[in-house]
Amino acid sequence: MSFEQLSELRDRLRAEKEQVKADIKKPHKQMSSRQVSAREQDPAVEAIWRLQKHFPLAFPLSPAPKAPLKEGILKDAELHLELLGISSEQLKQGLATWCRGSRYWASMTENAQRLDLSGQAVGTVTAAQALHARQQGKRQRVDARRNRLKPKDPIKTALNAEVEQSAG
Repeated sequence: MSFEQLSELRDRLRAEKEQVKADIKKPHKQMSSRQVSAREQDPAVEAIWRLQKHFPLAFPLSPAPKAPLKEGILKDAELHLELLGISSEQLKQGLATWCRGSRYWASMTENAQRLDLSGQAVGTVTAAQALHARQQGKRQRVDARRNRLKPKDPIKTALNAEVEQSAG
């Protein structure tokens, strides 16, 4: 591909990028002075917030370390749905999100105490569970690293693909 062709391609891609930016910057509806918070938008975040409010020993606020939860804690928490003011599905999403984080995987060490909703120790983490948690944490870090390395700008990706295509 000649220099002129590359220059033309660059100009065309810039124009497309500007068009995409213009489409994105369409006027939005004015929000009230009180912005919609993340917990009002995401049902899992709302569920976690309510669990932290009602059961602070089992669901500590960051930066306090998370603690392994009792096996079957979903059934215990479902008894408190009315108190929490959330649906069963929201509760499941919230607990899944809580237990999927790197802070939770880090807390799952062998013989660590598992907590019930009131923060009382009701069991321990087995060696197999601790191994599984380490594997999950490692997988999560690898996936995060892989996602960081992915190209983020589709226009640059298209430019690179066209340059490679014409060179080959």
